[in-house]
Amino acid sequence: MTIAKQTVLKSFAAVVHDHGRCVTTALAKAETACATAGKRLTPLRRRVLELVWGSHLPVKAYDLLAILGREREQAAPPTVYRALDFLQQVGLVHRIASLNAFVGCGEPLQGHVSQFLICTQCGTVAELANLGLSTSISASAEALGFQATRQTIEVEGICKHCRKRGAQAVQ
Repeated sequence: MTIAKQTVLKSFAAVVHDHGRCVTTALAKAETACATAGKRLTPLRRRVLELVWGSHLPVKAYDLLAILGREREQAAPPTVYRALDFLQQVGLVHRIASLNAFVGCGEPLQGHVSQFLICTQCGTVAELANLGLSTSISASAEALGFQATRQTIEVEGICKHCRKRGAQAVQ
């Protein structure tokens, strides 16, 4: 069986890693992506992105609102949703539909259709960009006379870290 070429854009975080570096790298890519798109990364948009990347878990809009409400006086749901909409449009975050939450995009400067692997035990999310899979879905849809305009693929399972912890618990 041949597996279509896929790129892992955002993997399950190692148990021990430099998390600050993840955030710093994401913010630098965001600045570049916004400059390339001729868009402005305002302080609020930047802070929302920083909060999304501040966790390797999907973040809900109201969790962001709670944090922003402690930091500034004028935090309201429409403000957070507008910031998230902007970040999605520029390709800096993805919405995980099944969780109604957001994760940072691993490679915002590369146009891609993503697939997401969601660990049901720890809640982390990995992002894949499997062009073969998205092309196959589009071709199958076209064969039925259907034009796919957006693909959302979310696969639930258990990440390697949780599987390893489970195996150790059994021993």
